[in-house]
Amino acid sequence: MILETKRLILRPWNKDDAEDLYKYAKDPDVGPIAGWLPHKSVEESLNVIENVFGKECYAVCLKDNKPIGSIELKLNGYTDMTDRDDECELGYWIGKPYWGNGYIPEAVNEIVRYAFENLHMNIIWCGHYDGNTKSQRVKEKCGFAYYRTTENLEVLGELRTGHTYILTKEQWKNI
Repeated sequence: MILETKRLILRPWNKDDAEDLYKYAKDPDVGPIAGWLPHKSVEESLNVIENVFGKECYAVCLKDNKPIGSIELKLNGYTDMTDRDDECELGYWIGKPYWGNGYIPEAVNEIVRYAFENLHMNIIWCGHYDGNTKSQRVKEKCGFAYYRTTENLEVLGELRTGHTYILTKEQWKNI
């Protein structure tokens, strides 16, 4: 599946994207705030593409088709936020040189449309950890509503506070 917006292409990752993934995923300001370690090599990025990214994980690309970030719908069995087949978890990140350009809200709006219209989801869950105000703003811009806060989550060897948001199909229809 390939999705397009005014400025972006959302497409499946492939092994030829490993160098582009590594270029942004090695940045210590990108992964740890989202709960994953910076990549240490192109080989590690290739392994992530081949073995970690799920079926509904897409490279966020400018119109030149080069990945600058990632967006994923984690379906039942691949998320701990829900165990329902009509609900999923949304995750996203973008390379630091592209922060502040509105690319992720644009990608989120398109993947949310796809989730509700094509995958027949009824609820999309999305979370962030304390301090990740950029991710929080994306959720708020895209219509997600605060759901709960969870303290003392062990992430990368430290305790963090997580904030969960949801967007229902009905809320989305009214946006």
